[in-house]
Amino acid sequence: MLAPVESRSVSPVFVGRTAELETLNDALARAAAGEPQAWVLGGEAGVGKTRLVEEFASAAAREGAVVVLGGCVEIGADGLPFAPFSTALRALRRELPDELAAAAAGQEEELARLLPELGESTPSGGPDRSDEEGMARLFELTARLLERVAAGRTVVVALEDLHWADASTRHLLAYLFRTLRTGRLIVLATYRSDDIHRRHPLRPLLAELDRLRTVRRIELGRFNRAEVGRQIAGILACEPDPAQVDEIFERSDGNAFFVEELAVAAHEGSCTGLTDSLRDLLLVRVERLPESAQRVARIVAEGGSTVEYRLLAAVAQLAEDDLIEALRAAVGANILIAAPGDDGYRFRHSLVREAVGDDLLPGERSRLNRRYAEALEADPTLVPAGERVMRLASYWYHAHDPAKALPAVLDASVTARRRHAHSEQLRLLERAMELWDSAPEDTRATLRPVDYTEVYPPCGCDPATTPLRYLDLMAEAAVAGRRCGERERALKITKRALHLLEDDGEPLRAAWFWVQRSRLMQAMARGDGWKELGTAQELVRGLPPSEVHAEVLATAANWSMLRAPGPDAMSAAERAVEYARMVGAEDIELNARLTLGGLMVDAGEIDAGLAQMHEVKKEVLTRGLTTVVGRSHVNLPSALEGIGRSQEAVVILREGLRLTQEWGLRDSEAWMWTNLAESLISLGQWDEAAEAAVNAQRTGQSAKPHGGASNRLAQLALARGEIAEATRHLAAARASYGTHDPMPQNNLPMSLLALGTAAAEGRLLDARAEAERALDAGFPPGTHRYAWPVLLAAAVAESDARAHALPTAQEGRAAFLQRLFEAVRKLTTGAPVWLAYEKWTRAELDRADGRTTTDTWSDVVTAFEALERPYDLAQVRHRLAESLLAVGDDERARATELLRLTRATATHLGARPLADAAAHLAQRARLSLTAAPHLPTADPADSLGLTTRERDVLRLVSAGRTNRQIAEELFISPKTASVHVSNILGKLGVSGRGEAAAVAHRLGLFPAETLTSGTSG
Repeated sequence: MLAPVESRSVSPVFVGRTAELETLNDALARAAAGEPQAWVLGGEAGVGKTRLVEEFASAAAREGAVVVLGGCVEIGADGLPFAPFSTALRALRRELPDELAAAAAGQEEELARLLPELGESTPSGGPDRSDEEGMARLFELTARLLERVAAGRTVVVALEDLHWADASTRHLLAYLFRTLRTGRLIVLATYRSDDIHRRHPLRPLLAELDRLRTVRRIELGRFNRAEVGRQIAGILACEPDPAQVDEIFERSDGNAFFVEELAVAAHEGSCTGLTDSLRDLLLVRVERLPESAQRVARIVAEGGSTVEYRLLAAVAQLAEDDLIEALRAAVGANILIAAPGDDGYRFRHSLVREAVGDDLLPGERSRLNRRYAEALEADPTLVPAGERVMRLASYWYHAHDPAKALPAVLDASVTARRRHAHSEQLRLLERAMELWDSAPEDTRATLRPVDYTEVYPPCGCDPATTPLRYLDLMAEAAVAGRRCGERERALKITKRALHLLEDDGEPLRAAWFWVQRSRLMQAMARGDGWKELGTAQELVRGLPPSEVHAEVLATAANWSMLRAPGPDAMSAAERAVEYARMVGAEDIELNARLTLGGLMVDAGEIDAGLAQMHEVKKEVLTRGLTTVVGRSHVNLPSALEGIGRSQEAVVILREGLRLTQEWGLRDSEAWMWTNLAESLISLGQWDEAAEAAVNAQRTGQSAKPHGGASNRLAQLALARGEIAEATRHLAAARASYGTHDPMPQNNLPMSLLALGTAAAEGRLLDARAEAERALDAGFPPGTHRYAWPVLLAAAVAESDARAHALPTAQEGRAAFLQRLFEAVRKLTTGAPVWLAYEKWTRAELDRADGRTTTDTWSDVVTAFEALERPYDLAQVRHRLAESLLAVGDDERARATELLRLTRATATHLGARPLADAAAHLAQRARLSLTAAPHLPTADPADSLGLTTRERDVLRLVSAGRTNRQIAEELFISPKTASVHVSNILGKLGVSGRGEAAAVAHRLGLFPAETLTSGTSG
């Protein structure tokens, strides 16, 4: 019979931890109020982390919260991908089935990678080389799932034993902690602090979490003497001898688990003579078990964190009664406990499991793993389906049987890839490469690339009949490494592969690895990747069409579109499309067509290029191709913005944001927020633009969308006169972009901002030097959308310097203005917006040369009145007013109205420098801007910059129509009517419909009869 005390080695009294428990209860209250909480609980092994979590979970449940637990699972030295999240979500599904089903609606297939019960996670039917955001998409959907489930009920998710967590679990947890925004949710993660040595993989995550203000940490310390005394009293159910408490406190040093072990040993009279070895202390009670129970304990120790009963029975090969008796003895001694769900057994404390495992002999360890593997192969139902493949691979690997381990490890790598667990995929592929030479030749001959590699194209062979090669594994591992962020490991793999290919005469395989190396060089900020792409292009030159050939051409065309657009890039894109179609590489074809369309727009073939891009967008939406949908909704709006069609760009960007948020495409979403900010700035919706830019910074994980967002914020700050803020955002943009991979779309906007801040601070020579650097770099074909603002800003700086008679402006002025004239003469003006910019820039250069005329500025104003760019229109109206006042008193009324409109627009936008300039000019000319004078023009609407359609809308607004009534009368949608009304308010410089009607009435825009005719009741 077992001694009663053995079943009470855990104190029934919760000792100490009052402050920590109170802290967690406060977090529960904040979560219940709608503020999501992220907590990390650390402490050495045995200090009482699990007991604290259990007490908190009980308290949370009493308050009505749903508590779900998930532990990191260790099999040998291996962790199961996403194991704690899968366990927690499974428990959440049991507790809140309807809520979880509703929260996962529409994304079941993707979320099934974590929780197979949601549906079948269908593996892709072909290469997923473009699905770079697959892991990020899964992470985003998981975070939003938890937020939705916790929207109406407090949910506590406790994840234990992070020190065993696989890399994918660590990445997901970090993502969750960074992005939790709403919901009555607490995420609590625990880890063993004494295991976190300098190179432990959890260490970087803990450092990252420390930098997040939203994550709080509790470090659990050891018990003091009084707390140890209360713990012993709870275990023994009586007051202990003070001398015994002193001795146990001294030997345990306040570690709760060691107190338990020593208290039990002391009660049994075996304390005297105990060795000081920690492992021996932990093994004392194990060694007192019957031999059959010790044997079962050794089997469980090697089986993983938890071993299912049926699997244990198959491995132990004991009669069922004998197995039950052995388990009863181990459970009675508090060595083993029944696992949650009553389906298996685990050690009560991992320290005991580790001690028992360390006590196994080398041959005994491999023999146990073999028996586990053989049992699992004989009956796959012995373990949950979601764990089967990974556990079999681990058992065979630790059984040291390469013939069995290699196929099992490769199967596990495929499972990891399909779950987007790319870190585990990489580890398993590296393990397969380790096993490769040891595996028998006949085993390797049965393996096929089509079964184990997905991103690596066949390179001229039939993957269904050609044996798997070592290079195939290296290729798959290189891509897995890039996707999980292990770029250094991926780069080493590509270098080794290229070394192996040096004398093999396989140009397609070599070209493929050079493309991977190019991507890695860019991602690691070690270069722009063009040298590597050039090598790949040389390798495929003259070869027949193939997937590799098409990918090389498509990658080179996209590289050139961003850095050196021109005829060569166009030719590469056209051939990439052709080759991809010939070999049926759909994703390569669609991406190449997007690139081709963008290059065509840049080259002046605007209608054909936009048609190409619209067609691709339509196709990817019809086919549901998430791998291309993000890029199609980024590049097409960018092309539209580049030709001044900002309103069309905004519509597509908002559609794209909805899709990316639904599908969890975080980086694509960040690019869209950045591009939306750019278009909204053009349209004069600056507050919304600032909000979009901030959203881009909050959303994206990559540096370049952050850089673009910083550029937009700097642009707004500069226009609003906030020079220090503009400088800060510009520095942030430069830091995001780096210097390793210069692109005109990044560098020219930064030059514009640097030039603008220098001019705003009166540093003309610095502004001129910045412009000179941009001129020296040149403006390749397709960069005119970024070049025109730079040339204009330089011309404005020079023209203002002349107007203010700055003494530093004279030296070098003539030569610099001549350079600007030459650049303007050569730059493309293929769209109305850039034709308007050309006129404006030429007018500024004339002003800088003292040759400005009212006719010149009238032409510029007319050009911008046809565009939806209220800030630009306000600036050129200011210039025209200045020109009119310079010719005499005859144009004072017209100048006054122009300045009034300028100031109204600038005030509405918050563009303080422009508003001040308009007021200052009016003051100098003794003009009053408080009332709008009557303009002697044939149509007062002309001076307001209203289009014909906006005039029609304003007429109906003045008649008191709603947006819906306006839409019905003009045969447009209510949304379009709303957009027109917003533009009208901006152009009039008013804040509401009533003010707009008052302006229309004051200017006599519409006769009284037109405002009443057709009014519906």
